[in-house]
Amino acid sequence: MQNTVKFTDRSPEKALFYQTVKKRVDEYFRTNNLSKNANTEMVLKTVLFLGGAVVLYSLIMSGNFGLWTMLGLAMLLGAFKAFIGFNVSHDATHGSYSKHDSINNLLALTFNLAGANADVWRVTHNTVHHMYTNIPGHDEDIEVAPGLVRLSTEDKLTPIMRYQHYYAFLLYGLASISWVFRKDYIKFFKPRIGAYDNSKHTALQVFNLFFFKALYYTLFIVLPLVFLPITWWQFIIGFVAMHLIEGWVLGLVFQLAHVVEGTDFPMPNDKGNIEENWAIHQMHTTANFARTNRVANFLCGGLNFQIEHHLFPKVCHVHYTALSKIVKKTAEEFNVPYIDNPTFIGALKSHYNCLKAFGKEALEAQENQNNNSHQNRKPKLAEVG
Repeated sequence: MQNTVKFTDRSPEKALFYQTVKKRVDEYFRTNNLSKNANTEMVLKTVLFLGGAVVLYSLIMSGNFGLWTMLGLAMLLGAFKAFIGFNVSHDATHGSYSKHDSINNLLALTFNLAGANADVWRVTHNTVHHMYTNIPGHDEDIEVAPGLVRLSTEDKLTPIMRYQHYYAFLLYGLASISWVFRKDYIKFFKPRIGAYDNSKHTALQVFNLFFFKALYYTLFIVLPLVFLPITWWQFIIGFVAMHLIEGWVLGLVFQLAHVVEGTDFPMPNDKGNIEENWAIHQMHTTANFARTNRVANFLCGGLNFQIEHHLFPKVCHVHYTALSKIVKKTAEEFNVPYIDNPTFIGALKSHYNCLKAFGKEALEAQENQNNNSHQNRKPKLAEVG
């Protein structure tokens, strides 16, 4: 694998796409006298999701409810934690929530309070994923479970992947548990993440990793076990249920943005180059879904507008609905792909088809090829004269 990947302009005309769409987006904000950062709607969403999570946690810790009610509250808390990640943490870590770095850094800590790590996210998501989207060996977001889930043509095929279009959805539920106990530690101390040199960390970053992990373990493991009138196995059920809901919400939304029919998984050439302009590369590897669905727009924090987010990560997601009209129109003018699944269910079906194609159908094609090759190698019987 090449340490670095460079993007080259294959079509000078298409290279003008990003310049044009950026100019039009800037003009939209200037004409309407709008800030690219959070507005009143964004502040209200922040209060709702953060406040809702605090209320749900407090209700659970009160111990005033039956076991089934507490289980339901735990699952709802898992969903709220995912919505905080989408709507608050994600914008804050990109620096798009506010024009003030201090506010962005403060709100980015909500990632840590949800069990993840903001510093790791900035590297794996902001730096690596946004630059090397869907490039095997570089974008680790498409490396969900090596050996079990195949999300690109470059991943090694294993027999179990014949069934991945069924079990992959179950594995997505483990995403947040992995963040809390495993993934962040591995990523933090990994020397390289794709082409990024990850070998140096500040003392504050090391402190934040262990301090906020300990705080999370205290809030969501120690205190419930000490103060709630439940057994240890009842706690495990509630804890796992909370994280499964959080993981499913996170995993599904992330996968529907990049692993659906029509998205590409390009490999660098021998020189380590992607023969495409960076912005055009984003248009080939990124997809939207449910753009006109108000519920999806409210809950997903703009991640259903993944195209606009990848082109304009410094713009707060509350503006993406309006920007999508500009981007789509410009893409059509330049004959650039604009991959858009109109509904959530449609995007889900498209992702299912991708899982099936990368797993079952790829294995069947490989087996057919091997069988044909074996038949061609069989010695022919000599004719008797």
